[in-house]
Amino acid sequence: MSAQDSVTADRRRQFAEEARSERPDLALLCLLLGAEAGPVGPEEPRPVRPGDASPDPYGIDAAQIELDRLAGLLPHGIRTPVGWAGALAGLLGERHEFGGSPADYQRLESSLLQQVLRRRRGLPILLSVVWIEVARRAGAPVYGVALPGHFVVGFGDPEHPVLVDPFTGGAPLTGEEAGLFMAGATGARLEPSMLAPARPLEIVLRILNNIRAWAAARPERTDVSLWAVDLSLLLPSHPARLRYERAQLLVQRGEFQRGAAEMEEYAEVLDTIEPTTAETVRHKAQAARALLN
Repeated sequence: MSAQDSVTADRRRQFAEEARSERPDLALLCLLLGAEAGPVGPEEPRPVRPGDASPDPYGIDAAQIELDRLAGLLPHGIRTPVGWAGALAGLLGERHEFGGSPADYQRLESSLLQQVLRRRRGLPILLSVVWIEVARRAGAPVYGVALPGHFVVGFGDPEHPVLVDPFTGGAPLTGEEAGLFMAGATGARLEPSMLAPARPLEIVLRILNNIRAWAAARPERTDVSLWAVDLSLLLPSHPARLRYERAQLLVQRGEFQRGAAEMEEYAEVLDTIEPTTAETVRHKAQAARALLN
């Protein structure tokens, strides 16, 4: 095993252990996820270099320190959800200019917490993670709200939340506006249950789904697709079909033998519930093996 492979294996072992802990640490999981893109530097993320002398090449410790620093800048004595929302908007949205724009949807960095902290730009869900982690460190009653199509942050009682949109710098979000997000994304009405606090692993899986969608639109980035699938499979709960997606990616990358073997393993899982689909998968495995000739 190369030095790079050893580092990756250790990092993924830590990710899996944290995901299965009693109280998963959202920030740590997001930072371990972000480390998959490579070391953090002043420029774009670059490939891992064996023997990198940096004591924190993936920016994990530096990011945790920055979250602590930002939390320490919040004023003391805040007592109400509205007060917390206003204080976070002033600190993160105005003073430090965290926010997003349509162009941020086209950048992988917008889904990597280290890079979002560095660039102060990102997708709604990653900006929400920044808000959640800064506010949590300061003692705020904060949580993520996974609206379909747009992730936001809530403060206070989940049954009567104070909602804000970190993507727009922390603008207050009324129930009517939340309903419009819902209608635009699904055509359905907003139900009170949709405002329930999102659990850390749900947030992480949604981030990974976003990364997989980003990479799927870029066939040359099967490397990103593969690590996003690999991390998703390390979560305690994930769609079973991800195993088939991983096998297809291996075939795309020219690893025909491994891809075919994983397709056959997936077919065995399907045998008792979807035998017709299992047979189709086996045919695709045979086709993948034929590419070795």
